[in-house]
Amino acid sequence: MHFTLSRRAFAAGAAMLPMACTQAGKTALTGTPAAASSSDGIVNPLVKHRADAQVFRHEDGFYYMTGSVPEYDRLVLRRSRTLAGLTDAEERVLWRHQASGPMSGFIWAPELHLIDGRWVMYFAAGPSGGGEDVFRIRTYAVVCDGPDPMRGNWSVLGEFQAPWDSFNLDSTVFMHRGTRYFAWAQREPGIETNSNLYIAPMASALTLSAPPARLTVPTLDWEVRGFKVNEAPAVLEKNGKLFITYSASATDARYCLGLLTADADANIMDPRVWTKSPKPVFTSCPETSVYGPGHNSFTVDEEGRDMLVYHGRDYEQIEGDPLFNPDRHTRVQRLYFDAQGNPDFGVPVGNGPLPERFEAAGRPGTWLAHEGTQTKAGQAPLPQTQFRSLPAEGGAVRLSPILLRSQCLTAAADGTIGIGSIDGASAASLFRRIPGPVQGSVRFESLARPGQAIAAEGAALRLAAAGASTTLWKAS
Repeated sequence: MHFTLSRRAFAAGAAMLPMACTQAGKTALTGTPAAASSSDGIVNPLVKHRADAQVFRHEDGFYYMTGSVPEYDRLVLRRSRTLAGLTDAEERVLWRHQASGPMSGFIWAPELHLIDGRWVMYFAAGPSGGGEDVFRIRTYAVVCDGPDPMRGNWSVLGEFQAPWDSFNLDSTVFMHRGTRYFAWAQREPGIETNSNLYIAPMASALTLSAPPARLTVPTLDWEVRGFKVNEAPAVLEKNGKLFITYSASATDARYCLGLLTADADANIMDPRVWTKSPKPVFTSCPETSVYGPGHNSFTVDEEGRDMLVYHGRDYEQIEGDPLFNPDRHTRVQRLYFDAQGNPDFGVPVGNGPLPERFEAAGRPGTWLAHEGTQTKAGQAPLPQTQFRSLPAEGGAVRLSPILLRSQCLTAAADGTIGIGSIDGASAASLFRRIPGPVQGSVRFESLARPGQAIAAEGAALRLAAAGASTTLWKAS
């Protein structure tokens, strides 16, 4: 994060923001969640007013979540048995910035990790006092004195011993082939960028055991909009590959995700084994009304399916400096993979229950899909295959494409399936979701035409007898 701003001006602006914690520790900004998804109860945004979110599932069965608060003055943590439960989970303040010194100003991007049996929370901080010095951001850590991070006492462990005394932030830790690595963003002397990405093996929680490898420098047009930024690395190993996502450009609607990929068996300290995506893999989406998606982390849902966690705003235009804007909300959605085993991020799915995909049983690659306002059964880009099951009267649902938020599937008199407006929709848009004979399978029976359900008939969608094999879909 890179802004020209005085500490005094920041303090004045922050004083106008609502406090993020009540005395009891419950978030006061979260609000009341909307109607839950029929599958897992997750509703976006998952947690309001929490940016740079890290969510992970620990071996104790809990989901833990931390992130930047709008006031940038404290470290917070919450946990829940379910992902959906993080929305209303009690939030504890672990540590507040100091009255003076190098950790008395802004606090950015915390991450919680278990290092050699101790809970350690990394974060970036700078001094108070105003002027450019307030952005003398360095990485620090606090440590818990007990096994329960929600109940233990936290104290300063020290400063990360970076290879250069320069702007650095957004640290993460990951294990790979038995070695613990540190990944972070830093401004390297002699390179005229705001930040580049580095990794190195760790000797201890705050020190490296080898010189760092520089993995990426912002040079592409989508990495240098507003600022020359590569920051916020997040690591995922899957399908024999190691992936590192990172965030690029300014933190407004231009913020986006890039992707680095290496073979999991390669020497990951060799920058030559890493391939950078030529285009951003996750960007603002006007159709779903999510802007500036970035600073992600990865987790899994209760079924072990990969999930993408990130922040984003509900609107594009920001009044004043983006730093004063508290509306970067934590969001979560399914992460899918293509035939080559690479992540397909799709688009930010927007507010509301999580969408699903429906693949025709017995016809791999044939999806319930649409192109514009025309429905189809077949292959299509990921966003065109994602539909929300919106609760309706009588226990029915309306199937709404994420790219057409005000519309839903409808059954015409001749049995064809089209797309129409949700406003004033008739019974033709109502379907009863019926579990199929195989776990994860489902049928959508028309309430207007009982005994008939949505079927994949060749490349078209139309109603067929509810017992027909063409009406069976695998939900994912």
